[in-house]
Amino acid sequence: MKYLSNFKKIVIICLKNGWLTKDPFYGFKLARKEVVREFLTDEELGLIRSKYFSMERISQVRDIFLFSCYTGLAYADVKKLKRSEICVGVDGEKWIFTSRQKTDTLSRIPLLTQAIEILDRYKNYPTCDNQDSLLPVLSNQKMNAYLKEIADCCGIQKPFTYHTARHTFATTITLSNGVPIETVSKMLGHRNLKTTQHYAKILDKKVGEDMRRLKEKLSVH
Repeated sequence: MKYLSNFKKIVIICLKNGWLTKDPFYGFKLARKEVVREFLTDEELGLIRSKYFSMERISQVRDIFLFSCYTGLAYADVKKLKRSEICVGVDGEKWIFTSRQKTDTLSRIPLLTQAIEILDRYKNYPTCDNQDSLLPVLSNQKMNAYLKEIADCCGIQKPFTYHTARHTFATTITLSNGVPIETVSKMLGHRNLKTTQHYAKILDKKVGEDMRRLKEKLSVH
């Protein structure tokens, strides 16, 4: 359906220019199935964070994955992230100022304490020094292979890839803790809220907390 949607845009251009006399998409509805986007819970994040790995490479992959969980950055954006892109924001704290590789949109993200701790761990790392990169990121294929090992070691049954970190940031880290969806959308570098809503599955926990606050307000009156 994604391919057909893009193809339809070309067909519309052809119709406008008179290159086609009839719309081949007339009467055809582009119906997409909603994809269930996997994310990690607080408990699962805690398991990954606290697990000891004797192999340095696996430990590094864990750290980089967690960095994305606390920043919302996709693999490609973490891979290209430079030290110069860590700046002081309007609040006097450390922020990431970068452009998303996928959409070339500006993404500004205040760094959480957990993300800063990971960066501090690798500030004198040889590979990072040589390449002026923030973190020693492996290929996407290798990262995902090691993440499967990490999931097995932590007893996490659900399948997840590096991109799960972005979903985790949108749901578990931000939205479920009361961060407005407009703010989450800006940090993720999305052009519209509709895109963010696909990532940001509202958790039952958040719904429960919102309704509890509503009950408290109503009980006052």
